[in-house]
Amino acid sequence: MKVLIISIAFAIGQMNTLQDKPVVHLQPHSGAVQVDFGGKQLELDHAPTVIYLPMTPPKLDSQGNPWSVDIKNLEPGVVMVVGKDQFSSRIVVSQTIHVFSNGISYSLHPFLK
Repeated sequence: MKVLIISIAFAIGQMNTLQDKPVVHLQPHSGAVQVDFGGKQLELDHAPTVIYLPMTPPKLDSQGNPWSVDIKNLEPGVVMVVGKDQFSSRIVVSQTIHVFSNGISYSLHPFLK
């Protein structure tokens, strides 16, 4: 029984590790989300109050997957994310949003609307 419990705990720990995305940050004094942030988690710490998604919405990330980025606000205030075609989303402190691009426009992940 002990072995089963330890095996299950180990498997759950491995699953959590596999779900983690690489963490990236904005360049100093920049509010631009880079295309190569696709497939990663962008943590905002000392970021401007408005950040901008790439002007041309990317279709794929560097791994060949549909382009998306998780944006987590670690700031003491609200941050606005702005993109093409009137896309904008407010991120409150400690909130994470999932921004998806189909190569034409941006949207929030369907489960987070």
